[in-house]
Amino acid sequence: MTGAPPAAAPAGVRATARIRAVADGRGGTALPVLAGEGPLALRRVRSGAGSRGEAGVMLVGAMSAPLGGDRLAVDAEAGPGARLALGTAAATLALPGRGGAPALYGVRLAVAAGAAVRWLPEPLVSVRGSDLRVHTRVELAAGARLVLREEEVLGRTGEEPGLLRSRLTADLDGRPLLDQELACGPGAPGGWDGPAVLAGHRAVGQLLVVDPEFAAAPPAPAVLGEYAVAVPLAGPAVLVSALAPDALALRRVLDAACGTYGR
Repeated sequence: MTGAPPAAAPAGVRATARIRAVADGRGGTALPVLAGEGPLALRRVRSGAGSRGEAGVMLVGAMSAPLGGDRLAVDAEAGPGARLALGTAAATLALPGRGGAPALYGVRLAVAAGAAVRWLPEPLVSVRGSDLRVHTRVELAAGARLVLREEEVLGRTGEEPGLLRSRLTADLDGRPLLDQELACGPGAPGGWDGPAVLAGHRAVGQLLVVDPEFAAAPPAPAVLGEYAVAVPLAGPAVLVSALAPDALALRRVLDAACGTYGR
């Protein structure tokens, strides 16, 4: 008598990129862990001007991803006094897979006291027929600094988007700082493209800046344009939310906001 056939292996790629940054004791930052898998290749790069002591890391896509069914993750930690800049070499395209399963893309940033992390990836593009769930989790100790930018583009030029569900959660000193979620595209709750949400725009983004100096001088609420606003959070932080017709216009708004709040 033969047993039941083995269960089919789940489709899709499983890969995690791991980064650990520590202060090197000489005013710089060392990277004792820099390990990528599958489509998530990591390269150390020079940081920009004015970023002395900061270690730069670029995420380079080694293959098309995320496809439906993929499970991808980026896990980055900055120890006390470390300074880390993270980015991506190109836009990330969410693509449809063969089996119809959604793709999952998780980012975890853990920032210790006295450490600073900049997470400034290129836009995420939701391609027609794709189904992607993104969750960015930030864990900040008291005294940590963060500049985080997220940009999402619904479809390529002249293309309808796929289904995109994106969540950003941030904790500061063990307490919730921010928890928000956006779903858009076919299959999302009704009204996602209406005047209360995207109002017909195809690019949406946000900039989260956490800075201990905001505790003494918090930023005031501000309107940054017709479709952009800065809101101080219940902590030393500010959140900029913006809509735009395309990725280029969105980047201009968020770059200006970063110059104002991100220093």
